[in-house]
Amino acid sequence: MHSLFISDLHLHESRPQITRAFFQFLHTHAIHAEALYILGDFFDAWIGDDDDAELVQDVASGLHKLSELGVAIYFMHGNRDFLLGDTYAKKAGMTLIADGSVIDLYGTPTLLMHGDSLCTDDTEYQQFRAMVRSPQWQQQILAQPLPARRALAAQLREKSQSMNSLKAEDILDVSPAEVTAQMAAAKVTQLIHGHTHRPARHQLVVAGTSAERIVLGDWHDSGWCIKADQNSIALIDWKI
Repeated sequence: MHSLFISDLHLHESRPQITRAFFQFLHTHAIHAEALYILGDFFDAWIGDDDDAELVQDVASGLHKLSELGVAIYFMHGNRDFLLGDTYAKKAGMTLIADGSVIDLYGTPTLLMHGDSLCTDDTEYQQFRAMVRSPQWQQQILAQPLPARRALAAQLREKSQSMNSLKAEDILDVSPAEVTAQMAAAKVTQLIHGHTHRPARHQLVVAGTSAERIVLGDWHDSGWCIKADQNSIALIDWKI
């Protein structure tokens, strides 16, 4: 048996090729897995569990069918889909897990994160993150009608792209000190995350012990996943 990890698909109506690639991934890879972990930014934006868009409904149906085949599906919020709630998770056959969860990955305690909270050098973003994660802000947004929420999501996407284009590359990546601190606090030597769109395997030292940080890639020209079993863990990509 094996488990799969994906993140940063940024599913959106404007990117039908990524949606097709995802469903192909379900039928050819995920169907054979013991568990599928989705580590955030699965959708490019999430405006509420009452979203009636065709893409949203199709994805829920596909995931639910996978869960009915016995594949456990776990979902972690990202910075684009943090409003996804219990109603949609149930509809899709998913279990919500918290950012910063530690799992026993075939004998290796492993810290799972989306990754945006590790980018502590980007203080402007961290302030924005704190605001949109507050229950008060989320309640105000979800109380608005769907058209207003769709417009807000588009505005936030444009603002994010504009802000990032003006920032230095190192600010947009994780802070090594924060990575070490989080891994030490969780008492793990293995971390899996996404968010930065910089797929790689990084060797480091945590509390005097050799450790590894494995970063998932975003789905654009290629699809990315991590496949782990009792004997190995691999970062895999394929052309879309």
